[in-house]
Amino acid sequence: QLQLVESGGGLVQPGGSLRLSCQSSGLSFSIYNMGWYRQAPGKQRELVAAIPARGITKYADSVKDRFTISRDNAKNTVYLQMNSLKLEDTAVYYCAQGWGTQPDDYWGQGTQVTVSS
Repeated sequence: QLQLVESGGGLVQPGGSLRLSCQSSGLSFSIYNMGWYRQAPGKQRELVAAIPARGITKYADSVKDRFTISRDNAKNTVYLQMNSLKLEDTAVYYCAQGWGTQPDDYWGQGTQVTVSS
């Protein structure tokens, strides 16, 4: 069974930065699309950023120019660099792996990101 393990969440002040990591246990990581989602209290889960096996990354409008998604296929890992964090970025962040443009076949357990002064 493929497993995704996220790390890197925590408490940060507004304007600060965090880097999330997600390591996949599956084989053939490089051929999968990867994504980061988030879910804030009382809100639906939303796609934050996605990076395909081949092609162009995409971002939610709310995080463009602040967040960067990247992947290291040699380490089976996808990253989310989050800069200039805002209060409204507070959420549980989930890593996902799959075949679609919004990959959702496999999910991590989530990591909490709290932006607070």
